[in-house]
Amino acid sequence: MPLIALTGGIASGKSTIARRLSELGATIVDADQIVRDVQGAGSAVLAQIAAAFGDEMIRPDGVLDRAALGEKVFGDEEALTRLNTIVHPAVRDESARRFAAAFEADPDAVVVYDVPLLVEARVDDPWDLIVVADAPAEVREQRMVELRGMDAAAARARIASQVPDAERREIADIIIDTSGDLARTVAQVDRLWERIRSA
Repeated sequence: MPLIALTGGIASGKSTIARRLSELGATIVDADQIVRDVQGAGSAVLAQIAAAFGDEMIRPDGVLDRAALGEKVFGDEEALTRLNTIVHPAVRDESARRFAAAFEADPDAVVVYDVPLLVEARVDDPWDLIVVADAPAEVREQRMVELRGMDAAAARARIASQVPDAERREIADIIIDTSGDLARTVAQVDRLWERIRSA
């Protein structure tokens, strides 16, 4: 019943790795989905966000205005810290609940936590393995431009706003190099799966 953390910077190929691990039989717990869930309409977290950043963070239909919140915190370290102080504890609690539920449903499950902000928020958890998706910044920038339609300057800014790649590599037990083609990435994930299942 290993608990594995999977992390990586924006456009690093982390989602590709998670998708392949799911195909191989892993149970994926998605941190981004948990964030959306804990910030849902009527939630205590949403109320705290409105109190901290203004009622205009809530759209007329009662849900979080993600674009408005992003504008408020992007590039403002103090505001981002305030937001993380609200959101991270709720995400921790909910993710722990989902890990426990997965292992209760299947004691032999391989549970993979797909978590972008591992270095920022989760590095001290009792992971059996930390896997980092890794690709050079210029490759990630190109992906964001070609696949997400971002302009190059915006892509560079998003990359620069995250923790340096070196910090992710420092905590890694396994680094999956996603700078090559899809087949090369999948082959590395398959080798990882063999290692996990034979452990």
